[in-house]
Parts: sequence; structure tokens; C-alpha cells
Amino acid sequence: MKNTFVFLALLTLAGSQPVFGAIGCTLSNPAEDLKYLYPEMTTYKEELQEFPRMKNGAELFKGLRARLGSDLDPIYETYETPYTVYSVFQGQNKIGIVHGVNVPGKGGVIQVFLALDPATAEIKSLFFQRLESPAARQLRSKEFRAQFAGFTLADFYKHDYYAAMDPATKTGRVAALKPPPIDASGKPDYQASLRGVRKNLILLDFFVFGRRFEPFFERASQAAEKAGAKKE
Repeated sequence: MKNTFVFLALLTLAGSQPVFGAIGCTLSNPAEDLKYLYPEMTTYKEELQEFPRMKNGAELFKGLRARLGSDLDPIYETYETPYTVYSVFQGQNKIGIVHGVNVPGKGGVIQVFLALDPATAEIKSLFFQRLESPAARQLRSKEFRAQFAGFTLADFYKHDYYAAMDPATKTGRVAALKPPPIDASGKPDYQASLRGVRKNLILLDFFVFGRRFEPFFERASQAAEKAGAKKE
């Protein structure tokens, strides 16, 4: 599978027939990487997720943009883009879920991976497999990445809700995030990294967690509609 993605990526760089939608994001060395994240791991399973193969896939893909709050990248975020979900086991018990996404950054594609608790959908750890940025060292720092431990998709939707209700309010875990010490050249990649975390959580809510955080999105959407109506 990994060789397939490499081949498709090379075709893209070579300017051959458009295969942009086939560019996925997989671990370079899944057995080693997952063992590092979960030392107690005994086995793992890879599962390929693709919107065209999912029930109501077209509707879910359309919903991705709305939940992400930004336009989708024509290379890395197409309807045909494949996503690989890694389930980590200790014996018969699932102890972790790992998933990565590509997001466009200033210096090139950024690969944002999350390790999640399979029961709570909380982030256990965040890491970058690929990050070419003037702020790469700062974004990779343990101090910055540790802030995301315990985050769920609900935190991002709550941030949207608070922003709609009172833009001046700095409430919630997302608002409390402290950017690493970076200059202006690194800020686009900081924003892209946050977008990557959010996108990752949205996709996992689609693929793994049965859209359990949908009520938070609906509440945020209703708040945004009310705020827009007041401005008119």
C-alpha cells in the first residue's frame, strides 16, 4: 500500500495525468512507529477509508468543508483521497487509534498525526511526520505538542460556538492554546498545523467514532446563523 502512494506521488510531481485525489498519508514505518507510541502493543490493524466507498460518502465529504470551516485543498483533500486508520491492540484490547492527514503549509505539505484514546476520542499525542517550515523546531517541541493532550473534536466546535456568540471572548481550550515562539514567517504553518489537528479529528469522527460530536457542531452552526442574522 505504501508503495502505491509513493508511486502516485511521483506521478503528481512529474506532471502526469491528474492523480491528486489519490495522495494519502500513511506512517513510514507503521510497526516501529506504533510500537514507539504504544510500547505495550502486541498487534495492529490498518483500515483504508475512502469517501466513495462509504455509505453517504458524498454527503460526508460535503460536510467536511463545513466542519473544517475552510475550502478544501485540490491536491490533498479531494473526494477520492484515501485515509489509513491504524488500530492498536494489546492482546484483544484496542488501546489506541492513530491517523494522519496532509495539509498544505508554507514550505510544503505538513503531515499531522494523532494518537487517540479509542474509548474517549481524546488526543493522547500529536506528532509531525513531515514538516518543512521555518518554525519546524518550535512546532515539533514537546511543550507545544503537549498542549493538545486531552483535546477532542468538541473543543474545536465549542470554540466556534464561543466565537459566534461573542468574538471578544477567549473561552475554551482552543483559545487557551499558546503558540510557540515564532516570527511572521512561521505563523502560516502554525495555523496550518491547527487546521490539520481539526481535520484529523473530523475525519476520525466520521470513520471511527460514529459522529458522536455532531451535537456540538450543530450547536455551533446554530450560533453562527443567529450571529449572522443579527448583523443583517
